Amino acid sequence: MATLDPSEIMFTPFEPKTKNRFIMYIEGIPAYLIKTANRPSIQFEEIVLDHINVKRYIKGKGAWQPIDVTLYDPVVPSAAQGVMEWVRLSHESVTGRDGYSDFYKKDVTFNMLGPVGDVVEEWILKGAYCSNANFGDMSWDSDTPANISMTIVMDYAILNY
Repeated sequence: MATLDPSEIMFTPFEPKTKNRFIMYIEGIPAYLIKTANRPSIQFEEIVLDHINVKRYIKGKGAWQPIDVTLYDPVVPSAAQGVMEWVRLSHESVTGRDGYSDFYKKDVTFNMLGPVGDVVEEWILKGAYCSNANFGDMSWDSDTPANISMTIVMDYAILNY
């Protein structure tokens, strides 16, 4: 009979990553305006292999899921202007022209920070673009800060560490 390793059953102190220690770099949008963001996630298609009266499953193509980002929208610098400049690289509303993907796709960096501000996890979102921009609602009965929400779609993500 195998004996358990004490490190598997005894508590070992560790420092957890916390949700509030992150910084996201999107060209044209100041990092301090980014209020919330999802970490990357990937989903795989499922391929079914039928054989007589049973099914087997194997992994199909992987698709990186969109990331939702919420921004504060101050008077200066205007987050709305920064988001619209990114949107205009892919579609210009006045003329109806669309842009080349070389212009509107960007690499976005998402860093999780340790307690002293050191980078403990780094994601690079490759070929990212803004697929949805929602400039929020207004209400006379609320004094909460205005937010902008946007959805970022990417080709793939790289976890460096």
